[in-house]
Amino acid sequence: MLVQTHSHSETLAPARPVAALSAILLGFALLLVVGFAPLAEIHNTTHDTRHANGFPCH
Repeated sequence: MLVQTHSHSETLAPARPVAALSAILLGFALLLVVGFAPLAEIHNTTHDTRHANGFPCH
């Protein structure tokens, strides 16, 4: 019989800071990309994404 010595929460505990740091870095990367993109490109990308997802925008 196999006895488990670790609880489920102890196993996932190190993954939470990694996930949080990954989300923060992704957010900063997106802000950096959008910050240097021309305004017309940002508008067109957002507009096309809204239409692709079925949201009316005008």
